[in-house]
Amino acid sequence: MSGGGCPMNNGFRSSDAQDGINMAEHSTGMMYGEYLQLDKILDGQRLMSEQLGSETVHDEHLFIVTHQAYELWFKQILYELDSVREMFSTQEIEERKMLEVLKRMNRIVLIWKLLRDQVMILETMTPLDFMEFREYLTPSSGFQSLQFRLLENKLGIRQEHRVRYNQSNYIKVFGNDATAVVELQRSEEEPSLCELVQRWLERTPGLDEEHPSNFWSQYQEAVDALIREQQNEAEATKDEALKVHLLNECQKKKEIFDSIFDVDIHNALVARGERRFSHKALQGAIMITFYRDEPRFNQPHQLLSILMDIDSLITKWRYNHVMLVQRMIGSQRIGTGGSSGYQYLRSTLSDRYKVFLDLFNLSTFILPRKHIPPLSHYMKTRLSIREEPNSQNRQAGLHGEEDNKSQSGSSIGGLETSGELSL
Repeated sequence: MSGGGCPMNNGFRSSDAQDGINMAEHSTGMMYGEYLQLDKILDGQRLMSEQLGSETVHDEHLFIVTHQAYELWFKQILYELDSVREMFSTQEIEERKMLEVLKRMNRIVLIWKLLRDQVMILETMTPLDFMEFREYLTPSSGFQSLQFRLLENKLGIRQEHRVRYNQSNYIKVFGNDATAVVELQRSEEEPSLCELVQRWLERTPGLDEEHPSNFWSQYQEAVDALIREQQNEAEATKDEALKVHLLNECQKKKEIFDSIFDVDIHNALVARGERRFSHKALQGAIMITFYRDEPRFNQPHQLLSILMDIDSLITKWRYNHVMLVQRMIGSQRIGTGGSSGYQYLRSTLSDRYKVFLDLFNLSTFILPRKHIPPLSHYMKTRLSIREEPNSQNRQAGLHGEEDNKSQSGSSIGGLETSGELSL
């Protein structure tokens, strides 16, 4: 058959693209615009320069659409965050639920990446363009975004860590909006994600204080041995100046580790705002970080990484916003809502606004791999994919009572031996 007359091309007919029918002509269901209620969304851009000014300012439309997009994405983040908080509110979280938690938290990460980069679109507007309509914004301000304040509270930013807004409580900017005030107060009273994650970490298997396989005591022994080794090396140094320096470094390292081994020192740091987690939650996070390659710690470690990603992305978003404000109004001009503008926003870049600050500082307490305490056979069994035979547990030196628990599949320290991690 000649090349031009073949009705088939790689198994497909040339008319395939025209197959089907127009369902809009044969259905009584909702159309695209009706389903998405686009009439409400697309009619929501009210240009004040058009209503109150002598002429329409073109870039005001961009300003409004960009901030409306922010609020839509904030709504989605809150939707995902509330669902994750609900799952963490249960007594135990099984592996099946952890997969859903990771999926939704990863979605939040991707949304924050989008929001971080969205600032670049606003940067296409020049300061002169912004000045053309800025006067119409007063007294509105991004500080009045209810959804963003709810988001901060539900993640875990505590009121005592906030920079005060004009020497006042941040809630006061919502004026007489009683509904907003009630929502904000409720979000402060409910368990935040940070609090729920701490409760979850406190249930990490291996932190049982009375068990001979207790991780924390073995970790402390490993740290003490490492510091003694380094002190001995320092003492053997012939160069006196170098010896003093190395001994000082050993003392500093000891003081740093004392801050996690001594619960009173840790609690004092929490009271000063330098740490967030409870002592036992910090222990759990350190253990998961050390043994993240163990099958049952893999997902928990992924979650800890995602929490840091979210904190980092919010900080980067704040930074991009600060740079945008400085670019548009400089460092000295007052914000439209009455704040110090650039100066206030710059203050929100500090560690006081990091919810999961302790996770960022875990690297301070990491040991070289050769010094990490090896897991006992008992802990290897608890963190493996499958349950070891009962006879092997007895050979590992477990008491008969623990063997019975393992055989029945009951929970030991938060871990279901039947195969479900339920921290």
